[in-house]
Amino acid sequence: MTGADEVQVVPESPTFDDVLAARERISPHLRPTPLYAYPSLAELVGTGVWVKHENHQPVGAFKVRGGVNLVAQLTEDERERGLIAASTGNHGQSIAYAAHLFAVRATICVPEGANPVKVASMRALGAEIVVHGRDFDEAREHCEQLAVERGYRYVHSGNEPHLIAGVATATLEILEQRPDIEVIIVPVGGGSGAAAVCLAGKAMRSTLRVIGVQSEAAPAAYLSWKEHRLVEDRMETFAEGLATRVGFELPQRILWEKLDDFVLVSDDAIRAAMLRMIEGTRNLVEAAGAAPLAAALQLRPQLEGKRVALICSGGNVNLAQLAELVTGGVP
Repeated sequence: MTGADEVQVVPESPTFDDVLAARERISPHLRPTPLYAYPSLAELVGTGVWVKHENHQPVGAFKVRGGVNLVAQLTEDERERGLIAASTGNHGQSIAYAAHLFAVRATICVPEGANPVKVASMRALGAEIVVHGRDFDEAREHCEQLAVERGYRYVHSGNEPHLIAGVATATLEILEQRPDIEVIIVPVGGGSGAAAVCLAGKAMRSTLRVIGVQSEAAPAAYLSWKEHRLVEDRMETFAEGLATRVGFELPQRILWEKLDDFVLVSDDAIRAAMLRMIEGTRNLVEAAGAAPLAAALQLRPQLEGKRVALICSGGNVNLAQLAELVTGGVP
């Protein structure tokens, strides 16, 4: 298969059996992350709240589950050719970490102004960094071109069943630890995380309610879900983990079928949720990781009496972002 074919072909959705196999594949390398209840957050939301701490992963974000699952299954030809991916940070860290783990060469394309904490992490893991474009999608388009020109194995951030199956193992952990969870709220950028929650969660309990959340300043995934077609829109959010300007086909196919609801929140609401989560959990929480709390606060009347899990997708906040957040205060 050529690099061009890999860029263009959208594979079939993973199955629940793929999720179970992914857990066996990644368990030697990644430990389960904590699921903690916080009374202060429960008081804010007005109901029982648990936080799934994917910020405790070795790269500080959930995507590493998918990266390990994918790289563990590369063919010899793919290992020889090396990997390339585009990322604002967490997807790139995931691929860089897994590539380092399995001794595979990795190149990551990032946009100008990408989170320096995440870029430094990728470099430290041995990945080559290519800076290109003003936003994620410009970096992604350049990445796809390089994949074709140089024959790399392109790892799309959304249209990869191995990534989705790997990420879905977090939902296995949630529902095995707390089978009484009724609602899971998950942040959406490209949509792999929300698709993963839907895939595993609905298989384990059909009555589970899954809610996605995205910034209203970058609503492409939300609009794609709402209109049941891939939509391109503006991307003006400060939350890099939520910052895509076009929907991705494979995650959207899963979301169209299984996602119960999808809400948009303001960037100010996300900033306020970051501060509340940092204070309430004593953890660093990045913008995307705080978006589920912002959604829960917006949906407070609907969640009353429910047991709710919030996916804290990552904690990669750099010092400049943290200082700006604290100085600005709670909107």
